[in-house]
Amino acid sequence: MRRPASLRLVATAAALVLAGSLAACSSDGGSGAAGAAVGPVTDGKLTVATGEPAYSPWVEDDDPSSGKGYEAAVAYAVAEKLGYDDSDVVWVRTTFDEAIAPGPKTFDLNLQQFSITDQRKKAVDFSPAYYETRQAVVTLPGTAAADATSIADLTGLAIGAQSGTTSFTAAETAIDPDGGVQAYNSNDDAKAALEAGQVDAIVLDVPTATYFVEGGVVLGQLPAADGASDQLGIVLPLGSSLTADVTTAVDDLTADGTLAELQKQWLADYDVKELS
Repeated sequence: MRRPASLRLVATAAALVLAGSLAACSSDGGSGAAGAAVGPVTDGKLTVATGEPAYSPWVEDDDPSSGKGYEAAVAYAVAEKLGYDDSDVVWVRTTFDEAIAPGPKTFDLNLQQFSITDQRKKAVDFSPAYYETRQAVVTLPGTAAADATSIADLTGLAIGAQSGTTSFTAAETAIDPDGGVQAYNSNDDAKAALEAGQVDAIVLDVPTATYFVEGGVVLGQLPAADGASDQLGIVLPLGSSLTADVTTAVDDLTADGTLAELQKQWLADYDVKELS
C-alpha cells in the first residue's frame, strides 16, 4: 500500500537528520584526517599511554602512575604544564605498533621511546624531542658476538631487533648483516631470542640496552651518521587539539632545565664506546 505524501516527507526528513548525525559522529572522534581536531579521550582527564610492560629506566617497576622513571616523570611534568593535577592523569597501555598506526587512539599522549620520523608523522602527531639517544648492540657472554670490537665483526652474525623501530633500521643500515636483520614483535621477543641462542646480538637504544638484558654486554653504540641517532617525541593522535600545547610544554621544559634535571635523576651518563 502506498503511504500518503505527508508520511513520505516525514520519513525522508528523518533519514536526512539521521545521516547528518552519523556524519557528524564519524568526523568528531576519529584520526583527525577529516580536518576536525581530535579532543581528549575523557574531558577533564589526560590519558597517557605506555608499553605493556614498561621498563626501567623509562618507567620503574612497570608502574607509570608512580611518576618514577624518565618517561613517567616527563609525562607528569607535561601534564602540569597543561594544567592537569597528578590525579587527573589516567594511564593506559598500548603496543608500540598500534600507537603509531593510522586511526583512532585510546590515548591523548603516548611515551614509549618513539623516534620522530617523517613517515610516522603521516599517521600521528609528535611533540618536540624530550630526549636524544643512540642505538647500541647488546650480546651475552659466550656468544659469537661477545668478542666483537667493530661493525665488521658483526656482519657475519645473526642480529635481531624489534620490527618497525629505529633499532631495526639502524641494524639494517649500520651493520647490514649478511643474513639480514631478524625481526621480532617486541624487545621482549628479541631478548628471548638472544637468551635462547637464536641470535648472537640485538640492537636497542642505549638506555634500554644498559638495563634490559640481565647479564648483557653492551658492545658499543652505532654511528649516528648511519641513521642510528634517535630523537624521542611524545606521540599524539593525528590532528590532536593538544598538539600545540604539548609542543609548548616540551619546549618550556627544555628551556627551563626540567628535562635536563629529570635526565640526571633517571638516566645515567652513558659512556658507551662507538663501534666503527
